[in-house]
Amino acid sequence: MDQNKLSVYAQSKQETCISNDKIPKNLYEKYGVNCGLRDKNGKGVLTGLTRISKIVSFKDQDGKKVPCDGELWYRGYNIHTLIRSISKEEYGFEKIAYLLLFGEYPDSQETERFSEILGEARELPQNFTRDVIMKAPTKDIMNTMTRSILTLAAYDSGTQANTLEDNIRQAVQLIAEFPLLAVYGYHAYNHYDNNGSMYIHRPDPKLSTAENFLRLLRPDASYTELEAKVLDVALILHMEHGGGNNSTFTTRVVTSSGSDIYSAVAAAMSSLKGPKHGGANIKVMEMMENIRENVSDWKDMDMIKNYLGKILDKEVFDKKGLIYGMGHAVYSVSDPRERILKEYVEKLAVEKDREEDMNLYQAIEKLAPEIIAEKRHIYKGVSPNVDFYSGFVYDMLGIPQELYTPLFAVARIVGWSAHRIEELIDMDKIIRPAYMSVMEEKE
Repeated sequence: MDQNKLSVYAQSKQETCISNDKIPKNLYEKYGVNCGLRDKNGKGVLTGLTRISKIVSFKDQDGKKVPCDGELWYRGYNIHTLIRSISKEEYGFEKIAYLLLFGEYPDSQETERFSEILGEARELPQNFTRDVIMKAPTKDIMNTMTRSILTLAAYDSGTQANTLEDNIRQAVQLIAEFPLLAVYGYHAYNHYDNNGSMYIHRPDPKLSTAENFLRLLRPDASYTELEAKVLDVALILHMEHGGGNNSTFTTRVVTSSGSDIYSAVAAAMSSLKGPKHGGANIKVMEMMENIRENVSDWKDMDMIKNYLGKILDKEVFDKKGLIYGMGHAVYSVSDPRERILKEYVEKLAVEKDREEDMNLYQAIEKLAPEIIAEKRHIYKGVSPNVDFYSGFVYDMLGIPQELYTPLFAVARIVGWSAHRIEELIDMDKIIRPAYMSVMEEKE
């Protein structure tokens, strides 16, 4: 059928769907249903147990819940402790990935062995890049990656058996392959859609995940030590987040049905690509560019605050009334990932001669919570989240925006894999939530 004809038909049915599917908001309160599985304070409804990670945003004080600086824990270790445990001479992604997957902090020998395994596994089946990734390239690299992930299942004889051993092997393989799926997908799009030059570098098995990502991306395959170090830290901070996020929950839901890892990860990818989940840092970048264009003096705090007020009042930018990168569904006083990343952002800004941009970011970080508090009735504190600075980091690293969310996936595949393994071991029943019908019966 002609697509335009089908579009006209779909357009004519919009109001029909709205009139028959719109559920009054008061019914959620009437029946005690938490919309989006969250209460009005943003706290998620308890749906499972995990030993993989933990988020802390409130602490008990004299019998009352009091907002506190945010904490993120991986397998019993505070994220600040883990970042500090990585020496200046090493990259930590592989070490922390081992911790999340297997629940034990590896010694130097185990880390070296795991890094070696990842390095050897960082290759795709013969002709896969040509026959799969380069076919039907698209600007949506997440879709390209998802197609590749599902196709990889056809090359794996252990997909149907779905044993724990198979899943551990497949998880390690996917962690190793994700940088290739992301970067090669981008190069195919850039070549065929943007008329850019085509270059496909092979990964170096002796290099870290962060180093290989930059090596694969850049024409000359070069990078500085600081660039790779900052990217390594960013990957660690995005690796896992409490288990209650949308894509990780998706992983566990699909896993509970007995489906294979490729299907579960493909579903998680489809979740992550949504702008309400993995694309927030792109919105921050778009907002910052708009601010740069409309605020003539980046040192004038009143001028910046005034423009932020216009953004909140839906007068400028995308007119949605949001200051992107501010606030979080869980954290209140602070996002620990943002605080850690900011230290590295400042160093990178000096190396890249982007101090003026950094000063603008810091001004907005200070002013945004003030203007939000003045104009909005909020239930908890507002602070910058990790997305506020991550896009700026990627921009300074020369990473195109089409790869921002795929890079998130390169990190989060570790968390997804850990939760899948935990779900497989503890799985008792398929996850099946209940929905109350509020339809009107018709004779």
